[in-house]
Amino acid sequence: MGFGDRFTMMKGLVVLDPQAFELIYGAEYLAEIARRVDLLSEPLTQEVLVARPDLLAQVEVIFSGWGAPVLDAAFLEAAPKLRAVFYGAGTIRYFTTDAFWARGITVSSAYAMNAVPVAEFTLATILLSLKNFWQSAGGARALGRFPERPRCAGAFGSKVGLISLGMIGRLVRERLRPFDLEVLAYDPFMTAEQATVLGVEMVSLDEIFRQCDVVSLHTPWLKSTEGMIQGRHFELMKSHATFLNTARGAVVREDEMIEVLSRRTDLTALLDVTSPEPPVPDSPLWKMPNVVLTPHIAGSQDRECRRMGRLMLDEFDRWVRGENLKWAISKEKAALLA
Repeated sequence: MGFGDRFTMMKGLVVLDPQAFELIYGAEYLAEIARRVDLLSEPLTQEVLVARPDLLAQVEVIFSGWGAPVLDAAFLEAAPKLRAVFYGAGTIRYFTTDAFWARGITVSSAYAMNAVPVAEFTLATILLSLKNFWQSAGGARALGRFPERPRCAGAFGSKVGLISLGMIGRLVRERLRPFDLEVLAYDPFMTAEQATVLGVEMVSLDEIFRQCDVVSLHTPWLKSTEGMIQGRHFELMKSHATFLNTARGAVVREDEMIEVLSRRTDLTALLDVTSPEPPVPDSPLWKMPNVVLTPHIAGSQDRECRRMGRLMLDEFDRWVRGENLKWAISKEKAALLA
């Protein structure tokens, strides 16, 4: 007996931006969703859905992603039967509300799958950074010849620092295991026992910058972490060291970072995120030779986004079987996911 037979009374909708639908679900996973629930409509945008009270009155399950509707009191009053939301992307903070949490609706997020490509991107950039790839390639382009070869830390016995060991930080650490590197970490919430299991040496934030050849930031953007990385941290960095930021730009005091990098031209900063994003047109970041900017590409891109859609299908299957969800989000957990 298939899903279509067992759950014909479960009424569902797919609600997100059209581009996000194609990336996360597409026709492939839409057919899978249709096997599991009685779809009330073709995929909708949030704007179309709020104008369809007939659909809201019936819906029990929503599959979503970027462009999810804001689940405020008015929406929920119009959707009295809504029982679960499966969100095929990362943070849910922008569409959940106090009214949503008060209703006790189940919500699951694919933030864990979005962590995978970030960890892969970080591993690649760490290894390239240890070979001074960025300054060598940039120098060749600027000079029209190979620049003088700078000191190279290399990937043997060098030190890599991870700031925060959440989902992404831990995935990065696991991907670094095959390499002959020392991994240092800063995370005030990590216990000595957890650090031993992960195989990292816990040090202070200052020591991360002082000792490591590459420093990789994975701290979520919270009120308490805004501006956590200061100019003085960059001053501590070793000659020819590299700083990577795939977290959030607001965690770094960018004006202080820019001031140090303008003097410490031996340092390199690879910034996949900035604050604001992108940088303002006259920001020095665009032209600094020791800064590499990428347009927030570390997270899921194109076909990688289907990982998130697949996870939401798996979570739905667990939910209807009455099993514990692997990636359910509570109100408290949502506040910690950037």
